[in-house]
Amino acid sequence: MRNYDNSLSSRAFDAVNVVLMLLLAVATLYPFYYMTIVSLSDGRAVLRGEVAFWPVGLTLDSYFLVFKNDAILTGLVNSIRYTVVGTAINLAMTVLCAYPLSRPRFSGRAALTWIVIISMFFSGGLIPLYLLVIDLGLRNSIWAVVLPTAINAWNMFILRTAFQLIPEDLFESAHIDGANDLQILWMIALPLSKTILATLLLFYAVDHWNEFFHALIFLDSKSMYPVQIVLRSIVLLGQFEQTNQMGAGSDFSVVDQTMKYATIMVSTLPILAVYPFVQKYFVKGIMVGSIKA
Repeated sequence: MRNYDNSLSSRAFDAVNVVLMLLLAVATLYPFYYMTIVSLSDGRAVLRGEVAFWPVGLTLDSYFLVFKNDAILTGLVNSIRYTVVGTAINLAMTVLCAYPLSRPRFSGRAALTWIVIISMFFSGGLIPLYLLVIDLGLRNSIWAVVLPTAINAWNMFILRTAFQLIPEDLFESAHIDGANDLQILWMIALPLSKTILATLLLFYAVDHWNEFFHALIFLDSKSMYPVQIVLRSIVLLGQFEQTNQMGAGSDFSVVDQTMKYATIMVSTLPILAVYPFVQKYFVKGIMVGSIKA
């Protein structure tokens, strides 16, 4: 009888968890789904409030208008450039910091580790950062966007933990065979840390793709703006000059709401497309930090 009760209570607990997770998934995904169906719907149906669960009057006019806007296309190109360059710098700096701090024979490892830990809680502030970027002559350039976030201390500690989990015998054997530290890093440490590197790549890429603040304060030229700045102008400020012309010429197939949601979708889908390629590494990589501190 006890086993039956345990089994029944276990099944009830699992059922409640499944229901709660399904409700959470719906609450999380429905706003994204709603933006998708509105962006694909006829503007007249949107204005009448007819769009709720599926597109009404399916049309791609909003997307055609988005891709006709030079500011959006330039923003997408800039965001791709910032993401690629910034992520490459992030991974390089994180690896070059994490590997020495993971080696027990590295002199001064404890002091440097504490310096990095302190940087996680205290910073110089926005004004010193702004003055530093100005003094270095980086304003209104790609480097003003990617260099201030060249390394994330928390991600560095995750990668350091991954390096520490590699058996020390491998490093000792490589040293005996005459390999130097750079060769060991390239041929042993990095290949055995593909999982966590893929996870950090996703973290850094998402951060750069969503980059808004540094671009806003350091970039003056509109030709340098990432897509998030352009998106802000359209969604919050309504700066999309062609919307009214398109709506009038196509009997309101495009309205402000469909235009805004189409722009959000276009700015979101590129980074979402990266996730399937690193998804198989994600869960294992994110759990590395909980295995060993």
